[in-house]
Amino acid sequence: MVMNINGTVVPVTWEDNNSVKELSNLAKTGLEISMSMYGGFEQVGSIGSSIARDDKQTTTEPGDIVLYCGNQLVVFYGSNSWAYTKLGKIELSEDELTNILSNGDVTITLSVEKEESEK
Repeated sequence: MVMNINGTVVPVTWEDNNSVKELSNLAKTGLEISMSMYGGFEQVGSIGSSIARDDKQTTTEPGDIVLYCGNQLVVFYGSNSWAYTKLGKIELSEDELTNILSNGDVTITLSVEKEESEK
């Protein structure tokens, strides 16, 4: 699955869990998520439907991608402690993440490369 933030593809290591599998199915036709800044440390947006979740109390780190309440995608450029389902991690430095995510609302697009969708 490929993540694009405001037109820039970002490197992501995805978790191997049911939530990511369901999110990947939604992304097969292209999933655009309007994100909003929240709390000065994260971007949050609705994925438009509920998917499987396995929430665990966790303290996030910059780059973490999590599912909140089964229907919200959250991308962190700071840290927070809450019960989330871990989806993946953006492999960028904290400075790079802050630069992309802390300057106003963003749009995230999730898509699946052709080879992945044929598996």
